[in-house]
Order: sequence, then C-alpha cells, then structure tokens
Amino acid sequence: MDYGSKKLINDPNDVVTEFIEGFGGNLSWFAVLGWFPGIKVVLRADVSSSTYNKVAVISGGGSGREPAHAGFVGKGMLTAAVCGDVFSSPTVDSILAEIRAVTGNPGCLLIVKNYTGDRLNFGLAAEQAKSEGYKVEMVIVGDDCALPPPRGIAGRRGLAGTILVHKVAGAAADAGLSLEEVAAEAKLASDVVGTMGVALPVCTLPGQVTSDRLGPGKMELGLGIHGEPGAAVADIQPVDIIVSHVLKQILSTETNYVSIPRGSSIVLMINGLGATTPLMELMITAGKAVPSLQLEHGLSVERVYTGSFTTLLDMAGFSITVMKADETIRKYLDAPTKAPNWPIGADCNRPPAKIPDIKTITGPSKKKAVWLEELSPLGQVLEIAIKEAATAVINLTDLLNEWDSKVGDGDCGSTMSKVAKTILEDLKTCYPLNDPAETASEIGCSIRIVMGGTSGVIYDIFFKAAYAHLKASTDPDITPLQWAGALESAINAVRKYGGAIAGYCTLLDALIPASSVLKKKLTAGEDPMVAFTLSAEAALAGAESTKSMQVQAGRSAYVSADILATVPDPGAMAVASWYGAAASAVKNKYQKL
Repeated sequence: MDYGSKKLINDPNDVVTEFIEGFGGNLSWFAVLGWFPGIKVVLRADVSSSTYNKVAVISGGGSGREPAHAGFVGKGMLTAAVCGDVFSSPTVDSILAEIRAVTGNPGCLLIVKNYTGDRLNFGLAAEQAKSEGYKVEMVIVGDDCALPPPRGIAGRRGLAGTILVHKVAGAAADAGLSLEEVAAEAKLASDVVGTMGVALPVCTLPGQVTSDRLGPGKMELGLGIHGEPGAAVADIQPVDIIVSHVLKQILSTETNYVSIPRGSSIVLMINGLGATTPLMELMITAGKAVPSLQLEHGLSVERVYTGSFTTLLDMAGFSITVMKADETIRKYLDAPTKAPNWPIGADCNRPPAKIPDIKTITGPSKKKAVWLEELSPLGQVLEIAIKEAATAVINLTDLLNEWDSKVGDGDCGSTMSKVAKTILEDLKTCYPLNDPAETASEIGCSIRIVMGGTSGVIYDIFFKAAYAHLKASTDPDITPLQWAGALESAINAVRKYGGAIAGYCTLLDALIPASSVLKKKLTAGEDPMVAFTLSAEAALAGAESTKSMQVQAGRSAYVSADILATVPDPGAMAVASWYGAAASAVKNKYQKL
C-alpha cells in the first residue's frame, strides 16, 4: 500500500466496504443487504418491502461524500441509500436491489443528483422495477448555480442542496402522503434551491497522490462533487468577499436559476467539504452570510444549518445553499428524524445584532496626553526600540509558522505578528514613553488582549514583572544595570509561574543567556551598548541551541525527538528576533544622539 496519500485506511480498494461495516455496526437501526459487499446498500432495519406501508424514499451516489448518503438514512428522511465506489455512480443492480428491499405497496421515490451516470443508472433501475410491478417515481435535483446557462443536455449539477430535498421528501413520506404527493413536494423543493461551492486544495482519493491542479494562493469557484474542476480559479480572498460573490451568483436575476424575490423566507445551509473547521471557518461563513442575505438581498433567514453534509473526502472549502422555504417546507425540515447526520436548524429570523460591549478587562489606557509633551532622549530610544522589535517579529512570521508547523500547531508566527502589529498601533497613542515602567505595563496590556494561550500569559507576566522592578526605583534616570535587573526580574517571574527552566526548550533558553551576559558585562564595566549587543548574540545562540535540547515543557513535549532535532523552538527564536532588533536599534539611536 502507498501511504503517500496520508489517510487512515487499510487497502484503498476496501474503503467503501469498511466504511459501511463500521457505520452499520455502530447504529442499531441500520442494516445492510445480504449481498454485501457486492451490493452496498444501507437501509433502515425496521423496514421490509413486505410490510412497509409508507412511500420509501431512496437515494445514493458515489462514496467519498460522507455523510451523504448513508448518514441521512433514518425514519423521517431516507429509507435506504446505495453507495457506489468513490465518486462513482452505483450500479443498476445495486439500485434495483435497494428498491426491492424497501418498497411496499405505496411505492418508492428515487432522489437523484443530476449527473449523467446517476441519471442513467437510477433511470434504468427504475424502469426495471416498474416492469416488475413496483410503483416508482424519480426526482432529479440540479441545484448548481455556478455554471452559466445553457448547459445543453447535461444541465445543472446536483450538489449539497439535494440533502434538503431528502429531508422534505422523507418528512412528507413519513406523514403518510401518497407517492405522487411525495414526489410533488420533492420536485417543488428541488426547484427552489440553489448551491455554489468554493474549494482551496484539491481532494485526495484513497491510494492516490494529491493533484497540484490549484497553485499556491488560489481557490476554485463553482466546483462539483467529484473533485472535478470548478467554473473558475481565482486568488484566495477574505471570506466576506467570497460569501458576497457566492450569494450574488446563487440569487442572480440574470441566470434566474433560483427565483427567490426580496421579502421571501429562506433556509441557509453552510456545508463543509471535509477538511473545513465546523466551529470556526463554517461559523465565520455563516456569520457573514446571514446578515448579507437579510440586509443586501432582503430575505428572511428562517433556519441556518451548518456542518458537513456533502463532502469531498479531505477537501477544504465550503458550499452555500439557499432554499426558498414557505411554511410547508419549513414544517418538513423541522419534522423529527432519526437520520444520524441531520442537524437541528438554528432559528435565525432576526436582524443581525451585536451585544453591547461589557467592561471586562482593562486594556491600554490610551494616554494620548503624553504626545503633548516632547519625548525625552530615553523616550525616543524606547520608541525606536519598540518599533524595530515589533517589525522584526512581523518579518519573521512565515519562518516562525514553518518551524511551529513541525513542533506545534503552526501559528506561532501569525500569533506573534498579530501581537507585534497591535503594539505598533498602540505605540502611536497608548504608551507613555517618557515613563519606561508604565510603558512596560502598557505593553503587557496590549499583549494580554490579543494573545491567548500560554504565550499570552507568559509575556504578560514578563512585562508586569519588569514594570514592578522599574517602578520600585526612586531614581528618575534608569541606569543600564537597572534595565538588566528588570530583565532578570521578568525572567524569574516567568520561571516561577511557568515552571520552565533553562534547557527545557522554551523562550527562556533565549532570555536567560541574554540576561546573564548583559548583567555580567555591565558589572564588569563594559560599555552598555557593547553589553546589549553581546547579550543579543547570546539570545540568538541560546535560541538556536534548542534544536539539540530534549523538550520538557509545552506542546512540543509530545513531538517526536527526530522532528524536534530539525528545528529550533519557535518561541525562543521569536525572543531572539525582537531582542536583537531592539539592541541594534538602541545602539544606532545612541550613536546619533
């Protein structure tokens, strides 16, 4: 087996079979047909063609799009789902087998996504079933709004909006409607739903190498659900812009794929494509889509469904589905179901609003009055040192992220850059630079507000301890030795509360050598600028030495030693960066004074 595709599977040829075995084995109300694995059909265990007295709702398609379709089998939704190979339409024999297994006297409705293979295989199976005496209707769903008309005989592709049609049909069938009535409700739902997707990387099929079709910094608009190319390739944009574009495309009056006039009630589905974070990226997307639909398009958003409904294996991206939803459709969507992957829709019929800010934490004090005073020589030095230190961290963003992707969660550079940009912004108005102690305190506040996690607390402790040491001095002019003492006090506070010491492969392995050299050189009577420069060199050497250390603190402690030996600790390298930039800036500034 080739493990290059990095999937947690066995034989790539067995993924569908093993998925069904695991799925059915964990849910008591599911069953598989006796011809499994040759015939891959998942069905309700409580349904038999000989006794079932309601319309059976049947669907299916290629695998790799889970939870579609097996995840939506259950009372109140699908009666059965047939699973083809990955991205391949199921065979006629498989579809016919599921029809025979669950269709009683009321008949069955086939819900089919508009792809040639699905239409042909489901259509042939339907005709064969009819010749055997079964009552069969078929509704084809084509909710794609990405490709411009006309589409010839191919028509619009079936996408994630099909799931909403499944729910409407399943609820209608469960309510006891006739086959003709269930088919009519499903057809009506399919006519008022539109979908468009956006993908970042191309998905990887089991056992295959990932395609490099999309270059770096690119995204694909209007993709299908087989991993096929989308309607267009564009530069990656902020999600606000992407959402706005997608909604305009779905609701376009030029294509008029979906007729949803202003004032209509709708439901919204935000569908993750497999590798999209459900409680971050999808919620950000939903948070942008709802007010846009309400304010820009004049629509009443009655329900919001977020999650993974129709995926493409490991693809990162999302699709947005909008369905015009009158009271009847909403009743069907709200009806109970035992389908394991159907969510509870959030009632969202309200104008967008933000809760007023609540006073919780004291941030930078915005002491603008300091700028009415002329900066002292020390204030000028502090200003340039802070500016250069922050700029150095920003310039190191990509490298810090690269190191952190191997030993942590990959965001050290982005987090430090965010902090640095905040400090540069607060430097303009918030820091009383003629008062070094208060400036240290305000820097700590800036960091605490924007930097979460352990690092945020550590840096806040560091600057608060430096503030306390400097504030305790009665001398208005801070000497180099007092600066060295403030650094030492800050390090001791971090050691006390953080628990790490030298050699633990943390930011202290840059700070401790710097402090030691600075204090030693100043005590020996060395020129302060030379001492500061030498301490910066010690900080860098200490940071680089972390490659040979055994990690004993932080998230990296769980990482393989072989991986750790290839990169330095990102936190220590960040310290060496800002400390070295500050030392260089101070030296250059004093040479000009």
